[in-house]
Amino acid sequence: MGSEGRVKISSARSTNNRSDLKWFGLGNSEMKINYKTMLGEAHRTVRRLWGGLLLLAVLVSGCSPAFHPVKVPVALPEQFSESGTSKLPDRWWLSFEDPVLDGLIEQALAGNFSLKTAWDRLTQAEAVARKEGADLWPTLDVEGGDSRSLDHDADGTSNSSSLSLGLVASYELDLWGRIRSSRDAAAFDLQASSEDLRAAALSLSAEVAEGWYQLVEQYGQLEVLDAQLAANEQILELVTLQFRTGQVSISDVLQQRQLVEANRGERAQAESRAAVFEHQLAILLGVSPQQLEIPRVTSFSALAPMPTTGLPAALVQQRPDLRSAYYGVLAADSTLAAALADRFPRLSLSAQVTTSGEHTRELFNNWLTTLAANLTAPVLDGGLRKAEVDRTRAAASEALNSYAQTILEALGEVEDALIQEQRQGDYISSLNQQLDLAGQVTERVRDRYLKGAVDYQRVLDALLSQQQLQRSLLTARQEQIQYRINLCLALGGGWEMERPEPASN
Repeated sequence: MGSEGRVKISSARSTNNRSDLKWFGLGNSEMKINYKTMLGEAHRTVRRLWGGLLLLAVLVSGCSPAFHPVKVPVALPEQFSESGTSKLPDRWWLSFEDPVLDGLIEQALAGNFSLKTAWDRLTQAEAVARKEGADLWPTLDVEGGDSRSLDHDADGTSNSSSLSLGLVASYELDLWGRIRSSRDAAAFDLQASSEDLRAAALSLSAEVAEGWYQLVEQYGQLEVLDAQLAANEQILELVTLQFRTGQVSISDVLQQRQLVEANRGERAQAESRAAVFEHQLAILLGVSPQQLEIPRVTSFSALAPMPTTGLPAALVQQRPDLRSAYYGVLAADSTLAAALADRFPRLSLSAQVTTSGEHTRELFNNWLTTLAANLTAPVLDGGLRKAEVDRTRAAASEALNSYAQTILEALGEVEDALIQEQRQGDYISSLNQQLDLAGQVTERVRDRYLKGAVDYQRVLDALLSQQQLQRSLLTARQEQIQYRINLCLALGGGWEMERPEPASN
């Protein structure tokens, strides 16, 4: 230290006010003590000790093991079996060009409570990562005390007091990377939580789209059933008139009445399904079922061309659930490294500066500065640390196998969605042709029935077939949209989201 101020360092020695004033650059004739100067000397001493600990921390952290990325644990195909022509936007639902769907998904992303819960989990992971990283830095604490005592003897009663004040700095040398590995594990867990949030938002958008188009189908089914009910009631009036004139038997009237009642029963079921889908959609949006306001759309718009699928290697990098599994592997590896390092000795350093006195004016007269090093090495622990190493090694293997399985499932989801949408298009084309033929059959059989050439059963069969095809076509179109939603979800991706305000009571 320089001549401006020096603090004597000892493990158990204090300086006296008068005899050791020379340590602070004061002569014997200078008896007036400047307490601000004393306190400044203490602060400068601790800062020097603190700076040494920080420098040591930086040097030791530079010796930590290097990070090695995880290779993809499965063989990836060069390309998918099929690919479209249009580019899928980050907000994938915009490709449907449906303003109602756009508004519903934006409302869900802002109001869905499950997504807000995922945000809360991300905030917790951020705090854990900061907490684990704090151990890489030295700590500084302030200690203070005030004790008083009364002594009773023959000469009377006397009292004494003792005041103390001190600063304590401590640091554990991360010789084997244990603390750094724990910090890295928490950081990777944080990144995994961030990807989990993106995956949750992606799944939520798909759930909203699925619920909306299921609702559109039910609205459409109600419209088709209303039209079929009206047509069947007209036929019932015609058959009833023919029965009254003796042209047909009562069984024809009863069969047509049964068909009308069947339409009414199916309509009641469609109304029930529509109400349930409305309730489910409201919950996804974060509102009660009674508060949902939604337009009544009864038909589907044409789908845009199928999006490009890209390469399987790109899929592994862009899907949030795959990235989450990847970070899970890295976190498990870091946890294993921490468990291995925990079996080796620990070296801790501490520095303490304290002052004491009976009165406040004497508080800075006596100083004690201590430096200490503490080495702790495990000898017997009943196999505790080895068992933890075995556990974390198995957990790392589990994470890697889970990552591989997730990749395979993701590839399968893309291929499933591709083949399903393609074959669904063929199925819809077939249904359209069947419906056109069924309309021709119904018209001709009905004409022949009116002429008495065929019985009513032929008319009823043709009518049931045509009406069932009308409803099947509507369901098939909804399924085609669902397969497109599945494809967009399987291709992954993401977008920037705004963090919501935390909930408060």
